[in-house]
Amino acid sequence: MGKRDKKANHRRQKGTFSNDAEDFYDQHPPVVPSVDDEDEENSEEEEEEEEKEGNESSDLPSKFLLYQQSVQSPKGDISYLQKFFLMYIGGRQPLHFQEDFCGTALLSAEWLKTDTRRTAIGLDLDLEALEWCMDNNISKLGSDVYSRMSLFHGNVLSPLEAKQVKSKSHELIQNINLDDGVNEDLVDLSVESLEKDAPESPDSLPKRDLVCAFNFSCCCLHKRSELVSYFKNARDALSKKGGIFVMDLYGGASAEGQLKLQRKFPNFTYTWEQAEFDIVSRKTRISLHYHLQKQNRKIRHAFSYSWRLWSLPEIKDCMEEAGFRAVHFWLREMPDASEMRRTDGFGAGRDIKYEEVKNFQQCDAWNAYIVAVSF
Repeated sequence: MGKRDKKANHRRQKGTFSNDAEDFYDQHPPVVPSVDDEDEENSEEEEEEEEKEGNESSDLPSKFLLYQQSVQSPKGDISYLQKFFLMYIGGRQPLHFQEDFCGTALLSAEWLKTDTRRTAIGLDLDLEALEWCMDNNISKLGSDVYSRMSLFHGNVLSPLEAKQVKSKSHELIQNINLDDGVNEDLVDLSVESLEKDAPESPDSLPKRDLVCAFNFSCCCLHKRSELVSYFKNARDALSKKGGIFVMDLYGGASAEGQLKLQRKFPNFTYTWEQAEFDIVSRKTRISLHYHLQKQNRKIRHAFSYSWRLWSLPEIKDCMEEAGFRAVHFWLREMPDASEMRRTDGFGAGRDIKYEEVKNFQQCDAWNAYIVAVSF
């Protein structure tokens, strides 16, 4: 979840990808200074009180909006996804996309913008996030998008049991007051049409060219059996003509201990906090906090996750067991955490390119794209 600090060139070099379409922060922990002691003046009790008061205030921005602004950069991700597809599959343009652990499905919404042939599926356990997406992301893209975008509330380990999230247009038609003189037959036809077009499950939709799980979401799966099962589901969703599954991961010496990093935005400060790291279970807790300058409020633990930090060989073994034909690692070294504490946090890590690697020496911090290919 904490992500991105990168601007690069749209020039393809041997073994590297980069993109100058726009400035974007690469997914992964923010490359910025750690929290100063001065920022920790309040006790936990005082901060919890601020959090409570802040959440009760109607003028606070949504935590989902804050997450999108501080963590995500969909154009950058999509640029990499397209390039990976053309490199490892090729022969056609990818049109059908699935975003697992999608949250507010910002990536899916961005995917639909540039080509009316594109379709997208989002799957997540957080119904509140999915409904927020409908109201704030999908609704801004035009009415035609509803026929190309499908959001499902469910578990990535059992996607066939997921239930579609309906748009408000569907609910409004169902709730029309017939006493107001609206033709009942027309209402019935509208509802019937919407229900007929609504897919019952992700399996009833066209097979996907691309499936992704970003923001380190696979770390939410703690057991090896769960990881293999999920990878099998991702592979089953891909087109028989060929497709790719892409996930991200982070690691390094600084990833296996307590860590607190911070990045300042114009209207808020974003903090990534990593709790103590258990080397036996390889588990930690990640929390995202926001300090809103204008409202002078703190939203502590806006998002909190229990993660198992998987290793690259473990991921590769599980992908191969799930039936993927090939697995490719794209890595980049991140700035040293101690150096980040001594910088202002803006621009740190820019222009660091991902490279496809067979070997990579341990360092303080690294980020990775893992690309699994299926035919």
